[in-house]
Amino acid sequence: MKIPIGPTSLSPLLYHLHRFWCRSMRYDGLEYLDQLADLQRQGIPTVVAGWHDEIFPLTGCTYLNTINYVLFVSQSKDGEVISRVLERMGHATARGSSSRGGVRALLHAKRLMQRENRVAVFTVDGPRGPRHESKDGPIFLAHRAEAVIFPLRAFCDNRYVFEKSWDRFQVPYPFSRVRLRAAEPYRIEPEELNEEVLQKEKRKLEDRLNSLQP
Repeated sequence: MKIPIGPTSLSPLLYHLHRFWCRSMRYDGLEYLDQLADLQRQGIPTVVAGWHDEIFPLTGCTYLNTINYVLFVSQSKDGEVISRVLERMGHATARGSSSRGGVRALLHAKRLMQRENRVAVFTVDGPRGPRHESKDGPIFLAHRAEAVIFPLRAFCDNRYVFEKSWDRFQVPYPFSRVRLRAAEPYRIEPEELNEEVLQKEKRKLEDRLNSLQP
């Protein structure tokens, strides 16, 4: 007899496993989370921008503070499981991607940022790549929400890398060291977000993320 395992059954186990795993890691650079918390306390709309391959340690550091986040999750079956785990962590989710439901997800995130003072978290090259090339979404959201962009990276001293995945996804080993590094928050200045400005801002975000080093 086949026993189906749905998202409702699987998410509690994954949540506790992720929580234990991430709490075992040693984070360096927690002053950047303090800076992020200050932005939230001041009511400054903020979009945290990171790379998709570093999402495991980046979500892990959210156990270390009380910031209210909204994270973007795809509408796939895997996304349903991830969404339930994130909601157990106390975060809100916006369901959609660049290929399906993306605009609706962006507008939903914008409303949550305004109504609940949540910080948006965006893996800017997800969910399918190309690797380390920003999509339009984070720029669009920051512009519409009049938010600052907060580039953030997580460098793992000891990790397993899924070499065959499009993003070379990283999973830090338990008890390993993770170094958080952030660039100075900045705003998108032009009032009109035309195609030329959009491409320029995407390259600016990529450059700021790539400039961060352990």
